[in-house]
Amino acid sequence: MPENKNNDLILESFLPYRLSYLSNLISRELAGLYSEKFDISPHEWRILANLTRYPNISAAEVGEKVAMDKVAVSRAIKNLCDMGLVHKIFSPEDRRRSVLNLTEEGQDIYHKIEPLVVAYEASLLTILDETETAQLDHLLNKLTTHVVGS
Repeated sequence: MPENKNNDLILESFLPYRLSYLSNLISRELAGLYSEKFDISPHEWRILANLTRYPNISAAEVGEKVAMDKVAVSRAIKNLCDMGLVHKIFSPEDRRRSVLNLTEEGQDIYHKIEPLVVAYEASLLTILDETETAQLDHLLNKLTTHVVGS
């Protein structure tokens, strides 16, 4: 990191910028693996992945899990519903609340994309040894816990 004697912001050293920059680069590469072939955006992919892991959740709960704004979540869910990959039904417990689930086609698309993104992650992590991978995981968890708890 460049030395900063004046305590002025040096963007390339600013942690939030660095994390966002890296995240954007990785998201762009990941999207290249599935967006054209499956016509799925990164936002839609995140929702598919979360609905696979957490079925029967509301749009608001999806938004919390993907840390996206409500408009982006709503638009992505609408697109996924229009494509027949997600269906929205009223909750049997509370008719005022709707829940989301993947359709069979949504599950099929997810299972086609999953190995591509898992292989990408494995390839990305090849530059780190076991200790570095554990450290990265620990530090990301620590930062996430701090930000969520703030």
